[in-house]
Amino acid sequence: MRVGVIGASGYTGVELIRLLCRHPGVTLSVVTSRQYAGRPVASIFPILKGQTGLKFENPALDELFGMADFFFTAVPHQTAMGIVPKLLAAQKKVVDLSADFRIRDAAVYEEWYQTHTAREYLAEAVYGLPEIYRTKISKARLIANPGCYPTSVILALAPLLRSRMIDPESIIVDSKSGASGAGRSATVGTLFCEVTEGFKAYKVAEHRHTPEMEQEISLLSGRQVRISFTPHLLPISRGILSTIYAGLTRELGHKEVSDLYCQAYAKESFVRLYDEGELPATQFVRGSNYCDIGFKIDKRTNRIIILSAIDNIGKGAAGQAIQNMNLVAGLEEDMGLGIVPLFP
Repeated sequence: MRVGVIGASGYTGVELIRLLCRHPGVTLSVVTSRQYAGRPVASIFPILKGQTGLKFENPALDELFGMADFFFTAVPHQTAMGIVPKLLAAQKKVVDLSADFRIRDAAVYEEWYQTHTAREYLAEAVYGLPEIYRTKISKARLIANPGCYPTSVILALAPLLRSRMIDPESIIVDSKSGASGAGRSATVGTLFCEVTEGFKAYKVAEHRHTPEMEQEISLLSGRQVRISFTPHLLPISRGILSTIYAGLTRELGHKEVSDLYCQAYAKESFVRLYDEGELPATQFVRGSNYCDIGFKIDKRTNRIIILSAIDNIGKGAAGQAIQNMNLVAGLEEDMGLGIVPLFP
């Protein structure tokens, strides 16, 4: 299967190239970039020297149709909704890494983003979290790849929400992300001197991933839920650590909760559960497609504290997108993703 990456010069785009050029089940046939059109990929990203001889291209969309069978759209919000419908009309299958097709309710999308010009595709798009929507993903032609923060939060909460072990209204999410989460474009807030030796919250109570998390948490809970979400910027390049607080609906011991998580994720290739007394950290998932989950029960307050670590560019973006592609294409779900995390 020939695959193409539209918008391949950002952090997510180059991560897709890095993984796809070594993927044994596909051929990476085209990567696009307006900024670097005509230049060898390896000249812009030297990590890919000897891995690919492709050049960045900037073809017209109708020319692009014949260059690949399956496309990843790694373009900004709003840009994707202008491209994806045309790819679908050309009988292509798509994993979209923007937010344009993640939120089912167009009015909610427009409240947090901008006017939606492809509403007719929202009902068709499948939310691309394989651990929850695997069957639907395998039959879909349009996958809405989840956001990085939502991936870490939803996987951490899903077993507890399904079992009604926590009160959904009590959920507080405190997440920290590396600077690559802001993208590759130069902005003052992500300059080295602005990030290093510092730690700050941003977009408090107004981050765009909030409605995406609430949508999926509500579906898992069987009722409408609102959460409190505060993201923070870490002085590291990549990684997310989410700390999630929730009130328990009854007294629980560690073993009962651990058994619940094991039952939910024992067969999942990319969810790793931590034993009692151990907790996840960003340095243990760096460069991989893993989501590491650990928890501690605070008996004094009858709360559970769940910690979830992912690589925001891996399981939070490109790795998960390829996991979704594998499902759609009928390949082994973990094909091309069996990467041991980098350490240190």
